Amino acid sequence: MPIDLAEVNWLYVIILAFFVFVASLIGNVMSWQSRTTAAGLTAILFAVLFIAWSYYPHGLPLPTRLADTVKPATVAPPPTAPAPATPVRPANPVRDITPPRNPVTDVTPQR
Repeated sequence: MPIDLAEVNWLYVIILAFFVFVASLIGNVMSWQSRTTAAGLTAILFAVLFIAWSYYPHGLPLPTRLADTVKPATVAPPPTAPAPATPVRPANPVRDITPPRNPVTDVTPQR
C-alpha cells in the first residue's frame, strides 16, 4: 500500500471529519432541503471551522496545521570522494597567457 497508515495522524483526521460532519448537519438544516444550497453552506462552514481551528491560538496540544504533521522527506546527498591531500597538477598545463593569433586578421601585407 503506498500510504503508510502508521504515519497518519489519526487524531487530526478525526477532528477534521468531525468538522465536516458538523458543517454538513448545519448546512442541511439551514438549506430547507435544497442540495445545492446544502453543499455550498457545508463548504463555507467547513472552511470557517478549519480556519478557526488551524489559525486561532487556542493553546490545545493538538496539531493545528497539516505542515505540523507531515515530515519532510530527507534525501541523503551522494557520497563524495575525499579530496586529495595535495592537488594533482595536469600533465600538460598551458603556461602561455598571450592571446592566440588569428590568421585572418593578423596577416601582414606583402610589399
